[in-house]
Parts: sequence; structure tokens; C-alpha cells
Amino acid sequence: MDVLGRNISIEADEKDLDLPRAKEIAKEKAREFCDDPMLLSWYQGKTREGFPNFECGKGDKPAWIVYAESRGGDLTININDGEFIFFFLSLYRS
Repeated sequence: MDVLGRNISIEADEKDLDLPRAKEIAKEKAREFCDDPMLLSWYQGKTREGFPNFECGKGDKPAWIVYAESRGGDLTININDGEFIFFFLSLYRS
């Protein structure tokens, strides 16, 4: 798995964890490392859906990774070993 900057792994012990709740968890964790984290992209392992999902040039990386890399993503939050992955940009450091 590609990692951008700091890599934080979280084990969320919530039954029926869905994308909106996973985003909340990731954003809360990201705020521990910067004041105003900007969510750049995400991936949902169960469905293999990522955002953004458009083509970003030719290459072997999915668009959601290329998008975050090209925008300076520097914080990766990985929930439940790839069930959900979020890339953030740290706007203000604590």
C-alpha cells in the first residue's frame, strides 16, 4: 500500500463501520497531528471504491493515490488494515 507522509493505523472496533463514520474517525485522528486537516482522497477496501475515481494520467497507481500525491498529501490514516484509507494535507501544524 502507498503511504503519504506520516502513516497512522487505527483499529476501529465498531460494528457495521460505514464510510461516513470512518471519515469522522479519520478526521478526529488527523486533528491530533494538525489543526486543520484537509481530506484529499479516500479508499474503501470492501468495495474497492476510491475518490476521486477519474483517470490521472498513465501509470500503475489508482487515481485516488495520484490525486493526493500531486496535492501534497502528508498524512495517511489507515482504518482496520485497509478497510478504509484516507489521505490528508496538514494545513496548520499544532
